[in-house]
Amino acid sequence: MLAFRQCGLGLLSLSVAWPVFAAGPTAWGEGMMVKVRPDDTAPGTATEVRLTAARNEFVSFQVALHGGDTGLKGVRARLPALEGPGSKTLTGPDVMLYRQTYLTTRQASVPGQPVGRWPDGLVPETDEIANEARNAFPFDVPAREARALWVDVHVPADAPPGEYSGTVTVEADGGFQRQVTARLTVVDARMPGTASLASAFPLSPGQVCLAHLGHADCSHAELQPLLVRYQRLALEHRLTLPKLFARMSGPQAWSEFDATWGPLLDGTAPTRLSGARMTSLEYTGPLTGAGLADFTTHLRERGWLDRAYARIGDEPPHGSTFEQVQAAGTLVRQAAPGLRTLLTTNSINLETYALGPLVDIVVPLVNHLEGTEPGFVGDQTATYGSFLSRPGTELWTYQSCMSHGCAPGFPMPENQPGAGWPSYLVDRPSAKARAMEWLTFLFGGTGELYYEMALMLPTAWTNQFHFNGNGDGTLFYPGTPAVIGGTTDVPLASLRLKLIRQGMQDYEWLKAVSDAGDPAFAHQVARELIPTAWQVPDDGAAFDAARLRLIQRYQELTQGNPAAPRMGAEPGDAPVTKKPVAPNVPGATGGCGAVSGAPVAGPLLWALWTLGRRRSCRLPTRPSANAGGASCPRRTSAARSS
Repeated sequence: MLAFRQCGLGLLSLSVAWPVFAAGPTAWGEGMMVKVRPDDTAPGTATEVRLTAARNEFVSFQVALHGGDTGLKGVRARLPALEGPGSKTLTGPDVMLYRQTYLTTRQASVPGQPVGRWPDGLVPETDEIANEARNAFPFDVPAREARALWVDVHVPADAPPGEYSGTVTVEADGGFQRQVTARLTVVDARMPGTASLASAFPLSPGQVCLAHLGHADCSHAELQPLLVRYQRLALEHRLTLPKLFARMSGPQAWSEFDATWGPLLDGTAPTRLSGARMTSLEYTGPLTGAGLADFTTHLRERGWLDRAYARIGDEPPHGSTFEQVQAAGTLVRQAAPGLRTLLTTNSINLETYALGPLVDIVVPLVNHLEGTEPGFVGDQTATYGSFLSRPGTELWTYQSCMSHGCAPGFPMPENQPGAGWPSYLVDRPSAKARAMEWLTFLFGGTGELYYEMALMLPTAWTNQFHFNGNGDGTLFYPGTPAVIGGTTDVPLASLRLKLIRQGMQDYEWLKAVSDAGDPAFAHQVARELIPTAWQVPDDGAAFDAARLRLIQRYQELTQGNPAAPRMGAEPGDAPVTKKPVAPNVPGATGGCGAVSGAPVAGPLLWALWTLGRRRSCRLPTRPSANAGGASCPRRTSAARSS
């Protein structure tokens, strides 16, 4: 029989399925956009997954297991390599296996979501930072329950385009063995190592100390190595932790700072994403003229100032008063010319309180960029036009607990089945965690802010409920030797962090299509996928199909056109001449049905045909905005546990 199942970056497809025996344990291939919950996942049958990626891009999929009536003991898995053209092999640190762990929720983040075990923590077979063997295997699968493995594949920047394949072999005690084949199409494009979309996802050092060392007041010598490891793992997921806590000044302090953080700012740190650099750096010293001037002078000397900023307030009037914002902004302008200022606020406050001249990076809530409350109904990007007309200004975005309701009794009514706000919570569909970067592209944003990544890190394995949501402000897990084996403390990624990385990579494809000459098509695909910011679909396959359309369009625009800008091209790179495109390639408004002369066009078009077009284009109108604001309880973006 033929089995068609959607996959995280391509699709699961064309499988000769095993006979299904209700009483027997089984294993099957699954896409990255499905959350395999223990108690409500039915056994699958797919024996093959299909993936598509650029060079220097990550792709992910899952291997799910079901215990049947007997369960499985001693489960272990291996994926030695993916073999490709010219004897090219993807192996070692470019191929990673993880055991998924489960967080038990005791109350739902959104009314109607199931309470119980949700997949989120990822224990690696070998970790990405210390390269030590960990205790991902073996594990058991109880009878009548499901479990899952997560598989990451990184395509090296020098990998030749073409077809790659490898086999995941799953074994268990008693002779159980199943295999899932991964087939990867590498297209002729190179994703940049440094994210095109800037990010600022802070990390609380006190929580890191408490989670790994058992006390919140660890010494500088204890803390610094841990923070470096967390920063490296963030860069592996195309994100930046902007607070490096350099609160001292003077040559000796800056010398230590440069030695510790210079490789991460310069792109020379040992990450799989070659050349990956931090995209933001926040001033964390005292708000004094001397401190700001010293910070600005040193960063200018090192060539890092264009990524630095000083935060002059937080969601006024909730986290800061408008008077405090004006005072801080004035101080930065006077003491540190050239240092950018950042403020979380919206266009109404910018204009009402004349804050525009003091702000370089404005960061409105997604709810205020395209919301449902008076004053924010419809697409609000035009209201930032005057602010953005000043050279050097940027629009960033962020989501908060206003995506689910910041306090009990204040749920967001837009969170209905098949719709709702983007969300980084554990007990929300995978699609919600992948959506924010698509919306940032639609709003013309150049960066994304999130308020915290380690708020509940000390209890991450058992409890992450905060600000009325499971996982709000916690995207890492503490990889202590007592929990995951090995000898070195390391950070671990959550499943949600993998989904955010996928959203960051989706942004690269949206940008690539736009840069190559068809921004209208990129916006059309994004709007067909997400009609409004509060109508993010639950269907992960819709994201997969949209991404494949972008890849296909990029191939149409660049192959045979040496003048077209290339994804990931560095300034001064010469365009690569490709063979001519077949004559039936459509013009600049072409889409998923187009046929090109590219060797990869066949697999892409077949994948698109299989997935189908699941949505019609619904471009929202923009109602007139009225004055007003949010009245529900909220958490400011700077709130965190110390």
